[in-house]
Amino acid sequence: MKKIRAYVASSALVLLSMIAPALAEEVALGQKAFQRCSACHSTHQIKPGPALGGIIGRPAGSIEGFRYSPAMRSSGLVWDEATLDRFLTSPREVVPKTTMTVSVPKPEDRQNIIAYLKSLSQ
Repeated sequence: MKKIRAYVASSALVLLSMIAPALAEEVALGQKAFQRCSACHSTHQIKPGPALGGIIGRPAGSIEGFRYSPAMRSSGLVWDEATLDRFLTSPREVVPKTTMTVSVPKPEDRQNIIAYLKSLSQ
């Protein structure tokens, strides 16, 4: 049993050592891709758009002091990776009448931006 535990532990470390650099690269690419969002969004302060730091797990339309559209406030969304991906693909299909009109058409850019935002939520 000790040998099995040792094998599992060492396998987990090897896997983690392979995954961690890939995640770090994804986060770095996401931070770069997020620059396109920074005209309206920040990770820590309200700009024309709400602050996005800590967005994972947060209900949509819930930052105090930001003037959300009625559609966003009543959307019932909670931001997770899948919801962000759908929203960034086509904001007005996910939340009709949202004030956000800019989409992120490339799947790899969306994935990287989401990885970056997720890293800020941990």
